[in-house]
Amino acid sequence: MNRTCLLIPVYDHPDTIEPLVERLQQHGIPLILVNDGSGARCTAVLRALAQRHDWLTLVERGKNGGKGAAVKTGLSKAAVQGFSHVLQLDADGQHNLGDIDHALKLSAQTPEAMVSGAPDYCGAPLLRYYGRYLTHVWVWIHTLSLDIEDSMCGFRVYPLKSTLQVLDSVNTGNRMDFDPEIMVRLYWAGVPIRQFRTLVSYPEDGISHFRGFADNALISWAHTRLFFGMLLRLPHLLQRKWMARG
Repeated sequence: MNRTCLLIPVYDHPDTIEPLVERLQQHGIPLILVNDGSGARCTAVLRALAQRHDWLTLVERGKNGGKGAAVKTGLSKAAVQGFSHVLQLDADGQHNLGDIDHALKLSAQTPEAMVSGAPDYCGAPLLRYYGRYLTHVWVWIHTLSLDIEDSMCGFRVYPLKSTLQVLDSVNTGNRMDFDPEIMVRLYWAGVPIRQFRTLVSYPEDGISHFRGFADNALISWAHTRLFFGMLLRLPHLLQRKWMARG
């Protein structure tokens, strides 16, 4: 039986994190918040939430390391607390919380799988939208398949044991490059990927910490690493593809 907690990496989202936590309380699922070096205002909000809610664990990183680093910290904390699965959400409130039960149901049906949202966008900037599509194409190349529809959605359920095994075996990106990289590497490790359609909203006054040139450069470097990793795994991936057809 799955034992699942929620995980939210947080970096300077003082206005959205409190209402998000209040809405999550109704689900009755333990929550880990990772403060990834936020400023004083957001840190104060997070500490107040931790004092007010005994179902919430706050982990504080000394300085900002990026979304991937914060997620890794949260996954390690979840393992220490004895959880088998981790449902990750973003701190800006863009994800449809009404799909949490559906994601958990899919995870319970196939506990060995990574379950991830495949977004239907509302208000997404065109540059971000087309940039994500380019990453999707690269992921299809890295996996020699179309099995992964979207690799960048931060609404996902990690099977903790297999995810930590991958993270212990290879260095992965620590910022926005983490989401697609860990999904490809889990796929390479034989972890099934299950995806579901979910609405993702980009509010006009939302705060984005995507760092344009810097994060795009990191994502490009991640794709370079993954491409050569795919070449090393080419015989295995081709065999897997033929067996699936058979």
